[in-house]
Parts: sequence; structure tokens; C-alpha cells
Amino acid sequence: MRRSLFVWLAVASLGATLAFAGDTTPAGAPASPGFAASVLSSMDRTADPCVDFYQYACGGWLASTKLPGDQAQWVRSFSVIQERNREAVRSLLEEAAARPGDDLDRQRVGHYYAACMDEAAVEKAGVTPLEPILAQIATVKDPASLMRVAGWLQRRGIDVLFNAAVIPDFTNPDLNIAFVLQGGLGMPDRDYYVSDDSTKKQLLADYRTHVEHMFALLGDEPEAAAKHAGQVVAFETELAKVSRDRTAMRDLGRLYNKIDIEGLKKLTPKLPWDVYLAAIGYPGLKDVSVATPEFFQRLEELAGSTDPAVLQTYLRWHAVDETANLLPQRFVDANFAFYGQKLSGQKEMRPRWKRCVGATERAIGEDVGKLYVAKMFPGDSKKVALDMIGDIETAFEQKLPGLAWMDDVTRQRALEKLAALKNKIGYPDHWRDYSKLEVGATSYFANAMAARQFDYDFELAKVGNPVDRSEWNMTPQMVNAYYNPLMNEIVFPAGILQPPFFSREFPAAMNYGAIGGVIGHEMTHGYDDQGRRFDPKGRFHEWWAPEVSARFEKQASCISDYYSKFEVEPGVHVNGALTLGENIADIGGLKQAYAAFKLWEKRHPDAPPAIEGLTNEQLLFVAWGQAWCTVASPEAERLQVTTDPHSPSRFRVDGPMSQNPAFAAAFQCKPGQPMRPEEQCVVW
Repeated sequence: MRRSLFVWLAVASLGATLAFAGDTTPAGAPASPGFAASVLSSMDRTADPCVDFYQYACGGWLASTKLPGDQAQWVRSFSVIQERNREAVRSLLEEAAARPGDDLDRQRVGHYYAACMDEAAVEKAGVTPLEPILAQIATVKDPASLMRVAGWLQRRGIDVLFNAAVIPDFTNPDLNIAFVLQGGLGMPDRDYYVSDDSTKKQLLADYRTHVEHMFALLGDEPEAAAKHAGQVVAFETELAKVSRDRTAMRDLGRLYNKIDIEGLKKLTPKLPWDVYLAAIGYPGLKDVSVATPEFFQRLEELAGSTDPAVLQTYLRWHAVDETANLLPQRFVDANFAFYGQKLSGQKEMRPRWKRCVGATERAIGEDVGKLYVAKMFPGDSKKVALDMIGDIETAFEQKLPGLAWMDDVTRQRALEKLAALKNKIGYPDHWRDYSKLEVGATSYFANAMAARQFDYDFELAKVGNPVDRSEWNMTPQMVNAYYNPLMNEIVFPAGILQPPFFSREFPAAMNYGAIGGVIGHEMTHGYDDQGRRFDPKGRFHEWWAPEVSARFEKQASCISDYYSKFEVEPGVHVNGALTLGENIADIGGLKQAYAAFKLWEKRHPDAPPAIEGLTNEQLLFVAWGQAWCTVASPEAERLQVTTDPHSPSRFRVDGPMSQNPAFAAAFQCKPGQPMRPEEQCVVW
């Protein structure tokens, strides 16, 4: 059970969630006085900012930074903070493991991490912990037993056949409902199964080889392993053929089909849903929206026509695939060889402690968050961030009259939504209760299964019940931020409120350019091509006049077309339609951040330039640019343009700058230069 539909629905995050490294400033500490040297050394002052601003802002850093072997992507800002946070959390977890004390939350965190780190125990257990799961799969003989076992597996975090999630009802966002949607694939996207692209075809062949290898590790003879791998790929290809592509999955109107469980039974009468609901532990579940009805109709056909032995093979594959990192090293190595090396271009596996920090955070993230916040988050950072949010909200309001495509009624409605926006900063007011989750210090596999089942039950219990608006969808230590249109809220975890994104000691231009751009980005998500369709209370409907919506769509199409011209390598383009919401948020967010800085400047008219050789306006744009300085493997970039709604980093710099008149003025760019194209796309 996904905690929310981050992939398809509802939550628009800042992105860049891969792991990084960099600066050694302690978590939460003030920035070094040498910030000017850091900014200047990261730049390439020989580059023309009006021709290639990304090179101008990041060239020095790019020339001196090597992609670490255990990363597929390495970003200057996120890298600094995320590695710093990981080291801090490691210290907290090791301390809790060594001295758990009497506090039950601390014991739980310490035991989970200790069991993960106990490689000898994992090796000794072998595949024995997986055997009860394989035994369940062996009982599949018809659609009824398939649905029973699928539900049993999903409750243990093994997503087979389709995906499910619990989020607020689009038309009644005070009530939680279940969403069911396409899924069941081992590759990260349906395009890898159906595309004619030669690179994707090769990756599918490599995937088949990987599946074969994993079956061999489970004990299949070579001939049987090869046969079973072919069956898995063939079955998943059938699911992929009827799966919508990622651009189509951004059409929220098509995703909301609340037909409830009786409607789902009528849609697919040969799938025994009552058996499935009993298996997941919620036989009375009623409130359901079916995001992709055509997928379930084809799934019904496949469930009835596929040899039960093939269905068992498919389920057995997903069982080992989604537990590989809980098993002995030979499974971990094989899993990394495909997903890490082949698919993402990562050269080396991360050390076990990094993987165990991540595993503990995924399993009991807010337990870890409590320890993190108590030690790492400076309380007055919250006030500084709130002050900046206030400036950016004011800047957004002041810019609305200048938007020619809006009318006065829509302008007023946009302001009403802004007034209703809720900001969450740092950490939750109420921590999640894990007291009923039993975690021991001896079995990593058992702990992971218990945590997955606990999380599944926690989510599913929400269905039909009021939405808890105090809940967070990210942990406090996460280096990210998000906007949720169903809640009309922006969330800024403590993890991102650190240098180089933010510091109380930074000059205002740097803070407004970096974290201010993030704040503006998330705020603009409330008015991007998806967010604009949710009203101030989070209800999904068309609340703008039709002619205004049509003018908005025209402006949005301009952005989609513009970004689709960007290439990560010859012939491999950014998908402007897939990345549209994030691109609108980047362009609008940077404009709001700049306007907010000008408001700050009015209150501080005597503030001198913070860095010699750069005006404060130029520094603000450099700060945003340097937040996205990135080195990445070619494989990671290809994967990103296929699956990620965020544009690659260099286009998150040059794209917004080229559409920003204030940037052109700050650097005196002439019309027609690359960073001041004739075509200007104005949404926000």
C-alpha cells in the first residue's frame, strides 16, 4: 500500500530524491563565513550567462566534481544536505542500537537498525524467511486463489498485479478513499516493455537475464530458470500493453472514477474481490476509485486465461524481487547488478550502513524523525522560513494583476486559495504512534515484513474515515518539500532547511534564490496544470471560467513545447508534457522568489552587494542555479526522462532563467540570445 500516490496523484514534490554528498558543515549549523568563496569557486566566470547560464553558475563545480561510485546522480545542494543528514541519522541509530535504554521508541529504532546491520544473521537465515511466502504462492490454482494470494502479498509490501493507495476523495477531500490503479511490473515503466527504442529493448533483454539469474539463486535449474524468466516478461508485457503512459496518467480527470467496491465488481465480475478484501484484512471496504478501469478489465482476462503455473512463477518473481535486499548477499548483489548498474549507471553499491539507515527510515521514519529533530533542528529556523513564505505569498498576490490571460473573477479565486494555504515547517505537531509494531534485534526479514504489514494496515484503516490534516507525507529528516492540492498545503521538512539551501547566516539574496525558489516552486504547484483544478478546500473540479482555462492551457502548451526541445543526449528529449507541472512550478517559483527578495530589499535599502563582482540580483539567480549543479550517469539521465516528472537539473536552471525578464535584466541579455529567446511563455 503506497502511503500516497506520489507517482501519479495529489502530491507535487521538489524532486531530486537520490542520495548525494558534499559539504561537511554539521547539520543545522550556521553557514561558514567563506560562503562567497564557495559560490565563486563553483562558477565558471568565463562562460557567458546569457548563452549558457548553467555553465556560468556551475562550471567550476562541474569541473572539480566526480560522480561517486555509489551514486547514479550527485547534486550540489541535495548532496550536501542528504549525506550530512545520513551521517547524523547513522550516529543516532548506532547510539540507539548500542544503548537502547528504557524508551520504547528508541529501542524500536535501535533494534531495527541493528538487525539490518547483522549481516552474519542474514546469511545464516538464507532463504528460509522467504519460504512461507513461496508456500502461499504455490497454492494459486485459479482466479480466486490468485486474488487471495495477491492480497496476502500486498499486505506484506509485495506489490503484484496492481497498485493501491489511500488518499482523500477528490470531490470530498475530508474523507479518505482507496484508489486502485495499474501496476504489477518489475521494470520502472511500461515503456521498457513496449518501446521500439533500442536502448529500452536492450534493457528489457537485460531484465529477462536478471530474472533468470534470480530464479537460479532460488534453486531453479538453468533450463527452468530461463523458461520462468520468459514467462515473467511475457506476462508483464501484457500488463504493460494496457497500462497508460506517464503523460496520460497526469490527466487527473481520467484517474478519478469513484465507483466503489460494487462498481469494481461489476467492472470485473470474474475477479473475486470479496476474496481479495478478506485477504487484505478489510472485508467491509467500500469507498474505492478505479484510476485505470481498462487495466483491470485486461487483468480479469489474464487471470482467467493464464496457466496457474505461470501465475505462480510471476508471483514468485515479485516475491524475491521485492525482498532481495532482505536476503543474503548473493541476492543483494544480483539486484544491484541490474537495478543499480544496468538501469541507473551506479558503479558501486552503497555501504551497508547507508542502506540500513535508509531501510530504518522507510520502516519507522517518524520514530527516527523524533531523534533527528531533537538534536539537529534549530528552532528559530522555522521563524525565518515563515517570514520568507510571507514575502513570497505577497509577491504572488502582487503579480496577479499583470497576468493578461486571467480575468478578475479568477484572480480573486486564486487569492482565496492563497489565503487558505496551510504551511507546515520542520516536523509534525503530532508524531505517529508505532507502539503496536513489534521489532526485534535478531531478524531483519521479520522486522521488515512486520513494518510493511503495519504500514499497510495503518493506511487501509483510513478508508471511509475523516482525513487527518495534521499528518505528513515526508519524514522531518527528508531533503525535499511538497505541495498537496487535496490539502492545499505546503510541507517543508527540517531536513531541507540547511546550507546550501538555507542558513540564517546567508545573505538574503542567497536564501531567496535557493530556499525561496523552493517555497515559490511549491506554492506555484497550487496553480500548475494539475494543482489549479483543486479549489481552496482541495475539491477537484473546474472552478475557473472556461475561457480563462482555455487561455491557461494555451500558455501551458507553450511551456510544454519549449521544454520538449531540450535533449539530454542526441535524440533523447525531455518530455515536456510529463514535466509540465514541475516546469511551471520552477518558472513561477523563481519569479515569486525574485519579487519577494525585492520586497525584502525595500525593508533593507542599504544592504550592500553580498559578493564582490555580483549584484544581489545576480547572486539570487546564481543561488538557484547552484542548487541544481549535477553530475549524473547517462543511464540515470535516460531513466529520468522516461519516468520522472521533473526535468534534468540543467534544464531546471536554464529553462526558468530563459523565461524570466528579471534574469535578462540582471545579466543584460539581449533579445534572441539563448537565455533570452524571442518566445516567452507566461503562466505565473
